[in-house]
Amino acid sequence: MTTNNLDLASLAQQALSGGTVPEGLPDTAELTRLANQFFREVPNAGEAIDTVPVSAATSQPFNNVPVGFDSRPGIDDTAISALVQRSFAVPGTTDLQTALSTPMGHAPQPAASGGSSFYFINEVSALARAAQIPGLGSAHPPFDVHAVRKDFPILQERVNGYPLAWLDNAATTQKPQVVIDRISEFYQHENSNIHRAAHELAARATDAYEGARNIVARFINASSAEEVVFVRGATEAINLVAKSWGKQNIGAGDEIVISWLEHHANIVPWQQLCAETGAVLRVIPVDDNGQVILAEYQKLLNAKTKLVSFTQVSNALGTVTPAQEMIELAHRAGAKVLLDGAQSVSHLKVDVQALDCDWLAFSGHKIFGPTGIGVLYGKAEVLEATQPWQGGGNMIEDVTFENTVYQPAPAKFEAGTGNIADAVGLGAALEYVSKLGIDNIARYEHELLVYAMHALQAIPGLRLIGTAPDKTSVVSFVMDGHSTQDIGKALNEVGIAVRSGHHCAQPILRRFGLESTVRPSLAFYNTYEEIDRLSATLKRLQCTSRRF
Repeated sequence: MTTNNLDLASLAQQALSGGTVPEGLPDTAELTRLANQFFREVPNAGEAIDTVPVSAATSQPFNNVPVGFDSRPGIDDTAISALVQRSFAVPGTTDLQTALSTPMGHAPQPAASGGSSFYFINEVSALARAAQIPGLGSAHPPFDVHAVRKDFPILQERVNGYPLAWLDNAATTQKPQVVIDRISEFYQHENSNIHRAAHELAARATDAYEGARNIVARFINASSAEEVVFVRGATEAINLVAKSWGKQNIGAGDEIVISWLEHHANIVPWQQLCAETGAVLRVIPVDDNGQVILAEYQKLLNAKTKLVSFTQVSNALGTVTPAQEMIELAHRAGAKVLLDGAQSVSHLKVDVQALDCDWLAFSGHKIFGPTGIGVLYGKAEVLEATQPWQGGGNMIEDVTFENTVYQPAPAKFEAGTGNIADAVGLGAALEYVSKLGIDNIARYEHELLVYAMHALQAIPGLRLIGTAPDKTSVVSFVMDGHSTQDIGKALNEVGIAVRSGHHCAQPILRRFGLESTVRPSLAFYNTYEEIDRLSATLKRLQCTSRRF
């Protein structure tokens, strides 16, 4: 068995035996993992390889290696070719759709295409499955996951004697050293209240805080920094809209539309508003793959619809909704749109001007920033027409006992002393992500997602929940004979952190007849080795007596 330029199988065997790998190829650990997969899946591969010498060293990267095996008795060349293609190419939408089961017999309903708001899965054709991903354009260096991991001190932690595998990124992300250092620098050299006093530290603190606001505006492509309001997180951002704009503009008989995919934070505030005003809450159904049904959504829109509020990415399933199309349909009906970007901004490019959403909410801690800080973007004219929901210092222009004059947006929505240091930390996090390049991140995470879906789907008795063709880095599942809590505990015993529970999204889980799932969720610092550890632990668990 030979290839035109590279004997992959022999290199794999060399890696398994502890040999060195020629410069320019994936490292030995990566080849070892590939070799194990190779010998599992290709019949008689070991016998065939024993008779073939290792090809001459080459620095040609794997994504450029032609795959074309010569016929040889006792080995299935088609199987080898298919394995290599699957190992070194990332499927596009069609391939992922084919790879995923359709659990209830319904054909997937893909999201509308053509907009930058849609998940990058539609834009990926072929990608080398190596640790380093080529940079897209000169603005960003190649994405090297092993180098990136060194930026995150907590990833060096050990849990129960095992290296930490942080697969709970949909709950919160870990923080790079630059964010930790920036917050420390603020407290050491800039700490002061902002917009007040004539002293130097007040000026430094104000510059840092407003500088962070400008970074946020650039990151989401807001037309002005004045459209960026700092809040505690996505939950507070949604509540701000409900309790300010909502109370001003929604009354009895009006309708608010949300989807089955929502986090509780995008359900409860609207329920409260409906209870106070007499408005009606409508819910967009989803199909059996976990994607919103656009035809049913269109039926819900009418002259009574005042607001549509939905998630761009489901925190429980990873579904990427057709946000741009949904926003356009809502605007045609005369409704405003709030987009929950808590799970999207760290995985895909979010351009508020291209999306044309009226509001965007997201949390800093889910995009490698500090806890306790988040963002509400609002169109300038919408913010200007909205009354503040809290009163206090910092948001006023003049106060008498007869009347108060408020500052213009965004200040009028930031009453009291804000979370200045963590706003600055959020700015550092967004700069870090921008330096890596969201396109580089997207490509790598997509590849990792496809690998994880394949690995988990191959485990007997494991059922994936949420198999929409447009999907980001969340893998939700249940496994026969084991409670989700037991699975979470078993994974923790070997240092793997996942979330087990309802993920503050009970309605969508109940849509699938479940009260809880196990939810590994990925970020750009996760690796194939961590997915292998996850898969191996779940396979071992299936062989134990841990039962309900």
